[in-house]
Amino acid sequence: MSAEQVSGLCEQLVKAVTVIMDPASTQRYRLEALKFCEEFKEKCPICVPCGLKLAEKTQTAIVRHFGLQILEHVVKYRWNNMPRLEKVYLKNNVMGLISSGTQSILEEESHIKDVLSRIVVEMIKREWPQHWPDMLKELDTLSKQGETQTELVMFILLRLAEDVVTFQTLPTQRRRDIQQTLTQNMEKIFSFLLTALQQNVSKYRRMKTDLAQEPKAQANCRVGIAALNTLAGYIDWVALSHITADNCKLLEMLCLLLNEPELQVGAAECLLIAVSRKGKLEDRKPLMVLFGDVAMHCILSAAQTADGEGLVEKHYVFLKRLCQVLCALGSQLCALLGSDCDVETPANFGKYLESFLAFTTHPSQFLRSSTQITWGALFRHEVLSHDPLLLAVVPKYLRASMTNLVKVGFPSKADSPSCEYSRFDFDSDEDFNAFFNSFRAQQGEVMRMACRLDPLTGFQMAGEWLKYQLTAPVDTGPMNSKTGEGLCSIFSPSFVQWDAMTFFSESVISQMFRTMDKDEIPVNDGIDLLQLVLNFETKDPLILSCVLTNVSALFPFVTYRPEYLPQVLSKLFASVTFEVVEESKFVVSVQAPRTRAVKNVRRHACSSIIKMCRDYPQLVLPNFEMLYNHVKQLLSNELLLTQMEKCALMEALVLISNQFKDYERQKAFLEELMAPVAGLWLSPEMQRVLSDPEAFISYVGADNKIADPVLEDPSGLNRSRISFCVYTILGVVKRARWPAATEEAKAGGFFLGYLPSGTPMYRNPCTEQVLKLFDNLLALIRTHNNLYMPEMVARLGDTFAKALDMLEVEKNAILGLPQPLLELYDSPVYKTVLERMQGFFCTLYDNCFHILGNAGPSMQQDFYTVEGLATQLLSSAFNNLNNIPDYRLRPMLRVFVKPLVLSCPSEYYETLVCPMLGPLFTYLHMRLSQKWQVINQRSMLCEDDAADDNPESQEMLEEQLVRLLTREVMDLATVCCVSKKGVEQNTTAALDGDDDEAMATEVTPPANAELTELGKCLMKQEDVCTAVLITAYTSLSWKDTLSCQRTTTQLCWPLLKQVLPGNLLPDAVSWFFTSVLKGLQVHGQHDGCMAALVHLAFQIYEALRPRYAELKAVMEQIPDIQLDSLEQFDSKLLNPTLQKVADKRRKDHFKRLISGCIGKPIGEQFRKEVHIRNLPSLFKKVKPSLETDVLENEDGEGFNVLFEP
Repeated sequence: MSAEQVSGLCEQLVKAVTVIMDPASTQRYRLEALKFCEEFKEKCPICVPCGLKLAEKTQTAIVRHFGLQILEHVVKYRWNNMPRLEKVYLKNNVMGLISSGTQSILEEESHIKDVLSRIVVEMIKREWPQHWPDMLKELDTLSKQGETQTELVMFILLRLAEDVVTFQTLPTQRRRDIQQTLTQNMEKIFSFLLTALQQNVSKYRRMKTDLAQEPKAQANCRVGIAALNTLAGYIDWVALSHITADNCKLLEMLCLLLNEPELQVGAAECLLIAVSRKGKLEDRKPLMVLFGDVAMHCILSAAQTADGEGLVEKHYVFLKRLCQVLCALGSQLCALLGSDCDVETPANFGKYLESFLAFTTHPSQFLRSSTQITWGALFRHEVLSHDPLLLAVVPKYLRASMTNLVKVGFPSKADSPSCEYSRFDFDSDEDFNAFFNSFRAQQGEVMRMACRLDPLTGFQMAGEWLKYQLTAPVDTGPMNSKTGEGLCSIFSPSFVQWDAMTFFSESVISQMFRTMDKDEIPVNDGIDLLQLVLNFETKDPLILSCVLTNVSALFPFVTYRPEYLPQVLSKLFASVTFEVVEESKFVVSVQAPRTRAVKNVRRHACSSIIKMCRDYPQLVLPNFEMLYNHVKQLLSNELLLTQMEKCALMEALVLISNQFKDYERQKAFLEELMAPVAGLWLSPEMQRVLSDPEAFISYVGADNKIADPVLEDPSGLNRSRISFCVYTILGVVKRARWPAATEEAKAGGFFLGYLPSGTPMYRNPCTEQVLKLFDNLLALIRTHNNLYMPEMVARLGDTFAKALDMLEVEKNAILGLPQPLLELYDSPVYKTVLERMQGFFCTLYDNCFHILGNAGPSMQQDFYTVEGLATQLLSSAFNNLNNIPDYRLRPMLRVFVKPLVLSCPSEYYETLVCPMLGPLFTYLHMRLSQKWQVINQRSMLCEDDAADDNPESQEMLEEQLVRLLTREVMDLATVCCVSKKGVEQNTTAALDGDDDEAMATEVTPPANAELTELGKCLMKQEDVCTAVLITAYTSLSWKDTLSCQRTTTQLCWPLLKQVLPGNLLPDAVSWFFTSVLKGLQVHGQHDGCMAALVHLAFQIYEALRPRYAELKAVMEQIPDIQLDSLEQFDSKLLNPTLQKVADKRRKDHFKRLISGCIGKPIGEQFRKEVHIRNLPSLFKKVKPSLETDVLENEDGEGFNVLFEP
């Protein structure tokens, strides 16, 4: 090619690049220029000379960068077809560019350095070591030319390690060749890096004070930084011996660099990686040198200097790194001490603890939280937990926690030194709040561990702090609460202190009771504190809530002094009716909405009473009459308590009545307790209302049009009567039980005998009462379901048109939107009568199903044998499902169907469970299929629609609900069908978890996932069997990764295995297999799903291919399948006499076969493939007979060295 041609083309390219990068260019010009450049890179035969010409120093940086990009493109995509001489020409020119083709180290643009190093690495990946044995020598020679070249060599070495070891972006054999050669040469590489670091740092230190030498000093500093960055890329994976060679010379250098401001962050990064290394304990022993005097001094003085210079981002980042280094050091110490490595507690352990404590008391909340895990490990450690130095730090740690538990440091505020640091770490107050809540929980864990070592100190501190808070004047701060004048908001200084103190005392007191012997507990001190708390009066709801928590925390002391129980009860009962408004105004303001803070206090008091009755029933039993009278008095005034509060108190009574241990007495009590409910629930009016949707709408007032939607609510009382009945039934069903000990149950008249399976049968004293109310409950559920019929929705009044919609809170929870912080406490619970109506319908619906879900475990055989139960449930709970929205169907499956199925004894499978689940699964399959079809069509139609940009758009909410419902359905199927043995892990834990929850990459289903008795029973019924199988396999291609992974690993194979012995139709078998392949098409981009689906496809093919040749036909349709490879796989599979290949190799072969249908992430779908050829093997000796072939392969290159030194 003539020089003119090259020059001419280069001129055009320069123009094109200028147009692309000029902000003033029109889009059309820019696209044309881009197209010209891309076509040039793809097709032009003279790319190399043009690229080299454009990369000359005389061109502008943008043009040079483009020239180098052309060369990179040539190496990546054309290398395999280039003649040898052209490769050598290109390689020599690129090395020439490093030697003399760039500006000096301080002037050259970083993107030019980056692309230049990339070109060299791409050549190394293709030719080293076999065809370019002297590569490292060449780099070494280049580095001797000066700082500019040394820095580029560092970039090359770092990029190489990243591509080969960290990101592994090349074929296995090439990766192995390069990594092994790197490892063999590691001593040289490390020596090169250390020498460069040492020489450049010492030159930099010598010259940095001399202004005349400033540029030279800066150049040396740059090389030092590059050397540290490169070391960071190697320290992570090289043999530990390189890091600890020469008496840990590298670690010593890094420690000394911590006090060099320009290099300290890089040094800390390297130290952190080194100290965090895992591996054999014996190899990690030398790391203990960091507890030595020199290292400790360097770390501490660097921390003090960085902290002393105020909040500067660079110093703060460095402090975070240092903190991580100390944490990792602590972890290494915990791992080595007490193992077989005879490591002693370091002499500087005390100094280490002091410095670590300094980070725990630093103003930055982030730094404080970073230390917690290590404190936990130290306090838990079998050797260190007895060390006097650590024991001496426990009180200091607890004292620090007292400060750290105080919730200050919101980035938007300026009321604490922490705020300034929070502005670096958190984007918003919500962000900080979420962080702080998890930090506090973590602190609670660690404080409890610390208190195990020294329980009394913690208790004394809690006592002092509690006494202080009880006497301190209330400071509401600048913001007044909306609850009332002069009351705290959640940001008030007083509340923040109370809140922290309460958390502290709760943590340490509970731990003291767990740790200390009964006789050593400081009962008198505890009772004194309890009395102070009981005598403390406050009208502030937030503070009162804290007071109640302290009463609960100190309650265990009452077990030593039962005479204090009546005082505790009085305190709690007084709080159940807490109001901010004075009594005189109360009558007028019945409708004035209570704020969340007031409601929380009342709810808190109720739950404290329930908790007390649940955990200390024997203690409360003697005071039962007093408790009962209190409750009767409160219930006598219909307006005093909300329905939930009334029922909470009744639940407490039921819990104590379980201690009667006398069936007749308890039954009589429950009858008396439920009499008002039964009277109301069974009245003719209520029966009419509950069984007729129109009457129901009218009774609860949902057909009205209301003028003042905040104050006016004429039917509120009617609603509360229905709620009261439902809450009470639920409370009784949930809490009434027979004695746990069989002997006591027999003595009390609860025991009925044994089921055929040997399970004991008990009778519940509440059964008779509850079953009496059961018909009307089913009528209510049927009516509630019918409210969703279009003609009923049309009857809702104007004010209540949206009464059956979701509450905003539910929507936000599903969309993952945070609640504004202040609103939670300061706003009324329901702002308008519409919200009250929505809350009523939502809670009523959930509670009805909670009753049905609890009925089985509670009433057992008495419930399962109710006449025609399956039919009754089908005609009520499963009535009108077509119109029921997803957000109502989900809780029904979770709180009713699942518990019912799980608690049902096998004797009732045929009569109850199968008749119910058959129609349900058939319906759910139909419903989900339709929903997903709509979603898939929508995503095809509106790829570019703007609806998705709005996170709250209705579509997005609906789609997320379909996902959650799908998970619920698949979870139900799994729970019904698959035995718990292998599925224990995460059936419900993350039902509402995020989609991006971390997925394991190697998933093989538990080998012992067998069908349960119920599963077998369901699979015998053809309609159920078909519905469950089809749902499971169809769901694999629905766009929900979490559901797909769970269904694949837990459900699909056990179900299919069950029907294998029967005669499956060939079409069905092909359909199952195709469904899995479709799943791979949709979810193949996610490693977790891909591994699970490949395994499932492999299982199906291996098990069924011998009987069904149709599976091979399906395989043949996979895009890009290699038919000869398929024949080979098939012949091995079908010939039982052949030696079986190892499972992993068969699976890998199968995965290669089906790779054409494994979906790729969108970022990889249109990427041009890079092909790197394997070079002749480094490590296997070639047989002599093949020598001639080997020498002639690859264009006759063979073992000839490609790049002469």
